[in-house]
Amino acid sequence: MNKKDKPNLFAQAVVVILIAVFVMLIGWTLVSRRSESRNQQSSGFAPGSAPGAGPSGAPGSMQSGAPSSGQPAAQAGGRSGGSGQNGAQAGGRGAPGAGQNAAAPGSGRSAQGAAQNGAQAGGRPSRITVRTQTVALGSLENTIVVNGDVQALRQVQIYPITGGKITQQPVRIGERVRQGQIIAVIDPSRPGEIYQTSPVRSTINGTLLQLPYNMGDQITASQAIAVVGDLSSLVVETFVPERFSQAMRTGLSAEISLDSLPNEVFQAKISETSPIINPASRTLHIKLVFVKPDPRIKSGMFATISLVTASRSNIPVLPREAVINTYGTWIVFVIDNTGNAPVARRREIATGMENETLIEVSSGLKSGEIVVISGQNFLSDGDAVRILE
Repeated sequence: MNKKDKPNLFAQAVVVILIAVFVMLIGWTLVSRRSESRNQQSSGFAPGSAPGAGPSGAPGSMQSGAPSSGQPAAQAGGRSGGSGQNGAQAGGRGAPGAGQNAAAPGSGRSAQGAAQNGAQAGGRPSRITVRTQTVALGSLENTIVVNGDVQALRQVQIYPITGGKITQQPVRIGERVRQGQIIAVIDPSRPGEIYQTSPVRSTINGTLLQLPYNMGDQITASQAIAVVGDLSSLVVETFVPERFSQAMRTGLSAEISLDSLPNEVFQAKISETSPIINPASRTLHIKLVFVKPDPRIKSGMFATISLVTASRSNIPVLPREAVINTYGTWIVFVIDNTGNAPVARRREIATGMENETLIEVSSGLKSGEIVVISGQNFLSDGDAVRILE
C-alpha cells in the first residue's frame, strides 16, 4: 500500500461512521414516535385528533362515537376514550369505564368507577350523627364536699381538783353517769405523808366516753381524767376552706354520708359557725346537726359532708358536655328545622352557676330550643345533621 491510499481509507471510515450515526438517529426517532403513540392510545386520546376539533369518536367506545350515535361526545375540544354516556366537558378528560356522570365542568379530573351521582365540586360531606336535648327549666345547686367527725353535742373533759395517784375508777367507758356522780378517786399522798383522798365527779349528765388513764397512774391537776358526753344529741364537726367561708351560714342544708352506713344519706344543717378563720389552717370551724336523729349513728364516726353553697330554680340548664369553650367564648349548636333537613347552627351563650353535671344558661337560649349534646365537637355552622332518637 502506498502513501496515496491512506487518505482514501481515512475518508471511507469517516463516511461509515456518519452513516451509522444517521441510522441510529432515524431508529431513535421511530422508537420515540411509536412510544408516544402508545401513550396517547392508553390515555384515551384518538391518535391524530387535532386540539379544538369537533365531535370525534373514541376508539373502542361503546356509546359515545360519531354524532350519528345520538350520544353527546366530548365538547369544547375535549377528547374521550372509552368513556361512559357523557364525556368530560369544558376541557375535562373522560375516565375510562366511568358511570353516567363524569367529572364536573372544568375540574380536569374524574373518578373511575364513580357512582351515578359523583361528588360535586365544593359539596358538603354527609350528615353528621348527633344526639340532642330540649332546653328546659330546672334547678341547680353548687356544692362542696368536706370530711368531718360525729361527736356528742355536749362533750366535756373532767379534771381532778388535785394531782396524785388514781386509786379508783368505779365507772366504765360507755356507762351512763349523772351530774355529781364519782367517776374516779385521786390519792394526793406523798411518801411519808398521808392526805385524804379526792373524788372526781362528773359535771354533766351523759355517757362516759373516754378514760385516758388507768388505776395507779400519777396525774396532775391539769390533766383530764375523763370525757363525758350527751349522746342524745349528736353533731358533726368539720372545717371549711377559707374561700367558701362567706357561703357558710346557720341553717344551710347539707347531706351527710357515713362509712359505716353505706348507700344512705342523712339530711343535716349548720347549727354553729366560728366567728374567726383559723390563721394556721386557713379554715372555718362549723358544726352540723342531723335533721332526724338516728340511733345507728354513733359518736366518733367518720362523715363525708356535701354542703350546698348556692341554689337556683326555674332557670334554663344544660348538661356540661353540651357547652363548648372556644377562646373564652361559650357556644352551643342549636338544631334548625326550617329547611328540608335539620341543620346545626352555632350559637354564643352566657353561662351562670354550674356544678359537676349541669350548667346554667343565663342568655342566648330559650326554653324549648333543641341543642346538640353529643357530636357537637365535629360540627361547623350550617352542617346538616342526622339526629339519633
